[in-house]
Amino acid sequence: MDSKLRNQAVLAVLGVIALIVVMVLYVNKDAGREDALAVSTNTAVNAEGEVYGPNLSQEELQAFLQDETFFDPEPTPDYSLSVNDAGDPMLYLVATSMQRDIRISVVNGDGEVVSGESFFVTVDGEGEYKDLDQDGLIYIPDLSAGDYFVSLEPIDGYEVPEDPMRVTVKEQLEYAVIDDISFHILTEDEINVTLEDTQESSAEADAEETEHTEQLRPENAAFGIDVSKWQGDINWAEVAAAGVEFVIIRCGYRGSSSGCLVVDPYFIENIEGAKAAGLDVGVYFFTQAINEVEAVEEASMVVSLCENYDLDYPVFIDTEGAGGNGRADGLDAETRTLVCEAFCETVQSAGYHAGVYASRNWYYNQLEDERLSTYVLWVAEYREEPLYTGNYSLWQYTSSGSVNGINTRVDLNISYFDVE
Repeated sequence: MDSKLRNQAVLAVLGVIALIVVMVLYVNKDAGREDALAVSTNTAVNAEGEVYGPNLSQEELQAFLQDETFFDPEPTPDYSLSVNDAGDPMLYLVATSMQRDIRISVVNGDGEVVSGESFFVTVDGEGEYKDLDQDGLIYIPDLSAGDYFVSLEPIDGYEVPEDPMRVTVKEQLEYAVIDDISFHILTEDEINVTLEDTQESSAEADAEETEHTEQLRPENAAFGIDVSKWQGDINWAEVAAAGVEFVIIRCGYRGSSSGCLVVDPYFIENIEGAKAAGLDVGVYFFTQAINEVEAVEEASMVVSLCENYDLDYPVFIDTEGAGGNGRADGLDAETRTLVCEAFCETVQSAGYHAGVYASRNWYYNQLEDERLSTYVLWVAEYREEPLYTGNYSLWQYTSSGSVNGINTRVDLNISYFDVE
């Protein structure tokens, strides 16, 4: 018996149980309440007086009635079958909701997104939706909150799920890591890097001739660097020997044109090399999120990339320009601040410290920086002493530094952050 029929049968039995209990109470009300209540609530009586029904104790019955998840949809498939008996690949649906939407991934038995096919899904009461770009991902926005049933339409050469998947569309966004974010992360081999990675330093325009380019080592502060793919291959043993104490590593970015999520190609190499060399490590992500939903996506991506590493420094959202034509370049200060808050709250919900990186001018003119004071602030300001008046824990004081083990210019920082 499938789960739907089983649920219906149990409900029918419960209805009969309730009716019998009422009848027994009524018939035996003059004979005493104890006799009436002696009828077991886990049985039912048919017309001939025979007892039938599930063998449930009172405690089991109460647990059943109080189980809020009993009628929830079946759990996400475990992808235990890659092919059916005929040798056709098995397909599965993974569906989630962030806020008044459904995000659908079509995956195979290995849990990998299947691309290159024109998949169709049907949403009860809404209609049919097509995977137009054949990337195995279908996004359905502008839905009312509530339950929906999603079915994958048959496609030649594959076996699709027989039963629809029930998805609960959320009314409000939750600052929590998205379970299926790994399906949405791309590598640079899958994108046009020239169009997507257009990050520009907003601190350069505010630089002065008093900018330090040497290694600063004030009391009660640590000296460090931040790196990305632009530094190329790094000899981390030489970096550590040069006196660098910490590094903030770019783990990825959102494309400034398409909005795709992209992992930095040097991230794994950099974080493993830095950890092996004994440096304290944090990470940053260059945002192009245009709303809170996208900020939660970005934070979820960072958490998924870092889950196998111990971080000493916070996870930072890097908010600056993308050449003037970036998808987030035109945001107003309030929206950009909401993006930073959503990112940081999501990161903190996963147990990490969260922070914001921006230049002094960006904090003053493109953000409502007083609202971000509960997070770790990292300010970029290239002059002898920062003019930024807010409370900050890290100061990036130049982008023109040099460190043994790195063959390019590198950003230099001092940190007052208390590493636990």
